[in-house]
Amino acid sequence: MKKYLAEMIGTMVLVVMGCGSAIFAGNAADVVGQGVGTLGVAMAFGLAVVAMAYTIGGVSGCHINPAITLGVLLSGRMKGKDAALYMLFQVVGAIVGSALLYLLVSNGAHNGPTQTGSNSFAEGSMIQAFIAEALFTFIFVLVVLGTTDEKKGAGNLAGLAIGLALVLIHIVCIPITGTSVNPARSIGPALFDGGLALSQLWLFIVAPFVGAICSAFMWKCLGKE
Repeated sequence: MKKYLAEMIGTMVLVVMGCGSAIFAGNAADVVGQGVGTLGVAMAFGLAVVAMAYTIGGVSGCHINPAITLGVLLSGRMKGKDAALYMLFQVVGAIVGSALLYLLVSNGAHNGPTQTGSNSFAEGSMIQAFIAEALFTFIFVLVVLGTTDEKKGAGNLAGLAIGLALVLIHIVCIPITGTSVNPARSIGPALFDGGLALSQLWLFIVAPFVGAICSAFMWKCLGKE
């Protein structure tokens, strides 16, 4: 049970810190000392992953992302039951994190375009958004599988490499979709923001899973002896 709780807490922290940066500081460029822009939000997501990797990595492996869990499952590193429970607790953690952000927003001002930092894509850009989410999830999960491999991995530096990879992905993808590459991270905020975020949620579930599946098979080819 500890590893499932760790995944819940880790995902909650990712949503609070990452989405929170977008809500409260991402667009606050007009307020001296508060605007962080795209780079700041990207760093917030990446640093949240680094922090959690070294906090709960020894307990659960710190997936905090259903796409990563799917990639790990398909690469043969975990059982189906564990994977299903990981995903369940990750979604619960994202919902809890979104609820905390909603509570903060409801009791004060914010500069974000949405109340909980949900993902969305512009009208007529569905194909671009799908390709982006699938591609960047593919890259992200491939980094995770490679750096955490028992024989070929980066050992204690894996958490840092994964976090920095997420920063790079956000820098490119934020202008396209706000960057998900994580179904749980999209589900939680969408449930609170509703409207457009909820109607487009399917893409932020399907595309990351497609990318994760491709990563798992790619790593099986790259990681073979």
